[in-house]
Amino acid sequence: MSDARLPLIEICVEGIDGLLAAQAAGADRVELCASLVEGGITPSLGTVRAALERATIPFHVIVRPRGGDFLYSEAEYQSMVADVGALRDLGVTGVVVGCLTADGTIDEVRMSELVRAAGPLNVTCHRAFDMTRNPAEALEALIRCKVGRVLTSGQRDTALEGADLLALLVRQAGERIIILGCGGLAPDNIGEVRRRTGLSEMHFAALADMPSAMRYRNPNVGMGGTDLDREYRNTVTDEALVAATIAAARA
Repeated sequence: MSDARLPLIEICVEGIDGLLAAQAAGADRVELCASLVEGGITPSLGTVRAALERATIPFHVIVRPRGGDFLYSEAEYQSMVADVGALRDLGVTGVVVGCLTADGTIDEVRMSELVRAAGPLNVTCHRAFDMTRNPAEALEALIRCKVGRVLTSGQRDTALEGADLLALLVRQAGERIIILGCGGLAPDNIGEVRRRTGLSEMHFAALADMPSAMRYRNPNVGMGGTDLDREYRNTVTDEALVAATIAAARA
C-alpha cells in the first residue's frame, strides 16, 4: 500500500449490512462480528457465507464464544478451535482471537494452538491484549505465538488517551508484528492519534443508532436487559462517518 493510502483502515462491523456499508465507504478491511454491544462475538456461519459471496475487500472474523472476560473453559476453548478450523476451510482471510491466563498474561499455549489451527490465515489478537498486566511482555508473547497483529487502544478507553503506549508498542513491534490501533477514533482525533503513534493500521466502528422500521411495538416485552426500547433500535455502520474518518486519517 502506498504512503498516500496509509494508514490501512479496518472497520469493525456487525453483520453483513455493516460489511457492505464499510466497503462502500472505502474501508480496506473489515472485522466481521455479531453483537457489538458485547464487544463482538462470533458471527453465524450464514453471515460468514453471505460475506464471502458479497465482499470485495478482505474481512477477518472474530472468534469469541461469549462476552465477558477472556479466560475460557476447556469446552469454550475447544469451540474456538473448531470455529477457527471451519473458517479456514471456508476461505476467509483471517481470524481474530484472544485468550488470557487468570493472572493477566497471554495464554501462549492456547494462542499458539489457535495460530496452528488457522494455518495460512491472518491471525489478530483482539483487545484481550488491553487486559494484560504488562503490555510489553504480552507483545513479546504474541510474537512468540506467531500472531500477525494485535488490536489495542494502548490499554486505555480511547486511542487518544493511550497514544503514548501505542507509540511505544509500534517501536517495540518493529517489523515483527503489526500494531492495529483503535479506541474512539473519529474525524476529529484520528489524525492526531496517527501523528503521535506512527500507526500504519487503524480500526474503528463508526456506529449509529437507527430506529426500527417496525410499526407494531409491544411495550410489555423485552428480549434481554431492561432497556425495552432496544428492541426497536438497531445499531448500524454509518457509511458517511466511515468515509469522513478515513479522509481525516489520510489528510
